[in-house]
Amino acid sequence: MARVFDVIEAPDMGPNEMVRRVPESGSGDFRIGSQVIVRESQRAVFFRDGKALDVFGPGRHTITTANVPLLVGLVGTAFSGKTPFKAEVYFVNTREFPEMGWGTDNPIPVLHPGIGLGASLLRAFGTYGMQITDPQLFVSQFVGTQGVFHTRDIQKRLRAIILSKFRDLVGELKKSAFEIQGLVEEIGAGVKAKAQDDFAALGITLKSFYVQSITPSESSAEELRQMGLLDLQTYMQLQAADAMRDAAQAGGTSMAGMGVGLGAGAAMGQMMTGMMQPATGQRPAAGAQATAGATVACPQCGNQVPVGSKFCNNCGAKIEAAGKQFCSQCGAELPPGSKFCGNCGAKVGE
Repeated sequence: MARVFDVIEAPDMGPNEMVRRVPESGSGDFRIGSQVIVRESQRAVFFRDGKALDVFGPGRHTITTANVPLLVGLVGTAFSGKTPFKAEVYFVNTREFPEMGWGTDNPIPVLHPGIGLGASLLRAFGTYGMQITDPQLFVSQFVGTQGVFHTRDIQKRLRAIILSKFRDLVGELKKSAFEIQGLVEEIGAGVKAKAQDDFAALGITLKSFYVQSITPSESSAEELRQMGLLDLQTYMQLQAADAMRDAAQAGGTSMAGMGVGLGAGAAMGQMMTGMMQPATGQRPAAGAQATAGATVACPQCGNQVPVGSKFCNNCGAKIEAAGKQFCSQCGAELPPGSKFCGNCGAKVGE
């Protein structure tokens, strides 16, 4: 059998409890003459068939046909005080919740204008204060049929709004990560202004917003590469910097070892950059200097002598006397009677 409520109240709402439903499930049976007790930091919202009907402010109220006109209009005016009507009452906590936390689940990319490093990743966290200022709208947006609604039930939604505004503001600043870390007060004020309308659409006022810390991400090189924000050379440089940081944190690695890591990273970056540069395919111009270090074998002793030598610097044999001729530009062996080198095109004898 349904319970008939003669006194409707929620006297012991906890510090993080935002809404208490009476009854916690189903519909309650109320009647004309029932007492509604609303505390100073509460509002009582009557619902029937999923529609918000009337709102009671702080104080003791007696349900009459005068103070619940919308409710009576739905149920009908011709019922006696002994006949109950079905509805639900949501007691909404209207005090400020000042210590709501927010933070970046994933690091936020920040481009460095005019700096070769390219970009960095930042993490941030802080607190904000909020207050329910439109109880009817808030219950309609969030609560549904829940018997009890706590701050944890809404934090994910509000944090998503805050992080969206935070990213927008950081992008609009066009500052480097180093400059952004010194603008926590300005960023806090900006995010609060940007998020106000989104909070108001949910029946909430954003009372305060604080950025407590903005710090660089730990593994920025790999994360930036995955986001497509780094070119190859910058990625290799940051990888080397990450290796130095890890070695320093380990505490047992010498500075010499760290220097080797940095040098290896820089060398790898240069090597990869060189590999990506397209080959020109051009031959050396006639008369140009031959490739440094090009040699040919002496026909007498096999000693390697510089291209263009007339005598071996080991045994003194005359190179041309052996019956072989070599290109003075690239060192390639020339067939007898050649006027131009078949390898590089240089004119024979120049």
